[in-house]
Amino acid sequence: ILTLTQDFLYNMVILSLILKRARIKALVKDKRSTGEAFGTYVECMVGNIRDKSFTRKTLRGVRAVICPTDDGFFSDQIDLKGVEHIVLLSQLSVYRNSGGLQAIMNSKLRKLAERDENVVLASGIPSTIIRSASLETTPGGEKGFNFTEGIAAKGKISREDAATICVEALDAIPQTTLIFECLI
Repeated sequence: ILTLTQDFLYNMVILSLILKRARIKALVKDKRSTGEAFGTYVECMVGNIRDKSFTRKTLRGVRAVICPTDDGFFSDQIDLKGVEHIVLLSQLSVYRNSGGLQAIMNSKLRKLAERDENVVLASGIPSTIIRSASLETTPGGEKGFNFTEGIAAKGKISREDAATICVEALDAIPQTTLIFECLI
């Protein structure tokens, strides 16, 4: 498992993977702080994912990639040779449905999210794209989930619940691509 980016959601994904006893490789900016936070449960990889030799080394033995934010990680085509499943948490539905000043503020994020989704779709690798509602830092596990089409643009989901959905998506590898929306 390779997880990408570093924030609260990233930490929640790693903790959920640790609880599932998954072998974890994490692409990190600060190896020391990640090592201190997660110890030997995580193999920390530091480098530029656009560097082909680093990417080959990093992805060696990786079965699945979880990208818990649509921050442009997949904006450039990267070599995902050997990867069997990609899980992408996307807020594209939120960005598409924002209006006025919010739409202007989100325009760059929307373009990055669209590019990430397009690259994942074009990869040919079985993928799960989770279009979440607006992320918020609140406790998770307090309410049920709603997966109704079109719902993600209208609500909120805790980062903890979003992390849980990302990790649970690993257990169901689709034939091609599965895209769904969720909120709590």
